[in-house]
Amino acid sequence: MTSPIRQELRLLTRLAVPIVTVQVGMMAMGMADVAMIGRVSTEALAAVALGQLMFFGLLIIGMGILQAVDPLISQAVGAKDHRSIGTDLQRGAIIAVLLAVPISLCALPAGWLLEVFGQPPAIIPVAESYIHASIPGVLPFLLFVLLRQTLQAFSRTGPLVWTIIVTNAVNVLLNWLLIFGNLGFPEMGAVGCAWATTICRFLLVFMLMALGWRQIRPHISPLRRQALELQPLMRMAALGLPIGLAFALEYGAFMATALLMGQLGTRELAGHQIAISLASFSFMFPVGLGAAATVRVGYAVGRRDSAGARRAAGIALAGGVAVMTVFATVFLAWPDAVARMCSDQPEALAMAVVLLPLAGVFQVFDGLQAVASGVLRGAGDTRTPMFVHLLGFWALGIPVGWYLSRRTELGPEGLWWGLVLGLAVAATILVLRVRARLGETVERVRIN
Repeated sequence: MTSPIRQELRLLTRLAVPIVTVQVGMMAMGMADVAMIGRVSTEALAAVALGQLMFFGLLIIGMGILQAVDPLISQAVGAKDHRSIGTDLQRGAIIAVLLAVPISLCALPAGWLLEVFGQPPAIIPVAESYIHASIPGVLPFLLFVLLRQTLQAFSRTGPLVWTIIVTNAVNVLLNWLLIFGNLGFPEMGAVGCAWATTICRFLLVFMLMALGWRQIRPHISPLRRQALELQPLMRMAALGLPIGLAFALEYGAFMATALLMGQLGTRELAGHQIAISLASFSFMFPVGLGAAATVRVGYAVGRRDSAGARRAAGIALAGGVAVMTVFATVFLAWPDAVARMCSDQPEALAMAVVLLPLAGVFQVFDGLQAVASGVLRGAGDTRTPMFVHLLGFWALGIPVGWYLSRRTELGPEGLWWGLVLGLAVAATILVLRVRARLGETVERVRIN
């Protein structure tokens, strides 16, 4: 007879592997952008870095709010409450449409914001054009996030994997056509990279809807009157808002680090972009594990299985540590070889090689905090990560990084030591919170 721990490991792995594949695939699109635009010039690479940072910084709150469907639907699946699944999915779609408007409007004054943050004047116009070309992709991307979270909650990951594989191939092709002007297309450089991404965001939602239609259709039709009621919509948004703010605080810390790096120079910013792209790639593995943990813990909470929730959490945390230890070893041992996968610009490479070992230092902390946040989402605790990120990143990490980069000889390295501190503090507190939260009876979250 299979032991409960071995059975949970098998189920978590079966769910986590395709989710990690999807997360890595999403990151691979950005990595392909960096790798291809890095062949144009250091200035183009820096402009895309700024454009990606600012635009994704706007998207990330909306993404987080939509992740309210994680605990709601996974716990409803565990409780076999099919009516609530459809109502919550329809509410999520309404919230996605409403969120797309302010996010798009906030992206319009991008050039002015970049000037305010003291970015290199030579790259601001290109970065602004990149952001403006990305605006049409806001709504399809938010709808893709909603469908992705829903299918994950059903443990239906096949459509996600195929969608990501095809979209990555299309993204590389469109980059080749639009960045470099091949086959008669205009040579658009960084702006072509943005249009390629926008087109791919439409492809993501349409293809996922088509492949996942059998699972999704019973829950989106017919339209439920309860989905239109204002108070439950507001409660669902309120459940997701702390997730969005937690994402924004974490991402904002990395964005602030990039903006501070940009004030040190184009070379520093380009090198930072290479290193942070590689660190972000490795981060997709614990993010995927955290998403799987959300579902597994949510199932256990829905069926009132406290021991099962603790097993799922413990196995996911151990997996996060194991995976990130491997990446830490790679970044510490072979920074030059890894950096060359993203660019052949000598100045940017030299800076990236200095920063990558520091990414190796914070890998395990980054993995722990990502998985722990996913566990807490599954248990319905969406607020703790928000407060922890505020403390770890903004009360400690960014101020310490600024001081070390401006008041000591560390320079760019000082900013990354601030990130190490912020991640270490966040990981420690979140793991302790998981232990306390799952040590008590966890009730299912309801918003009806």
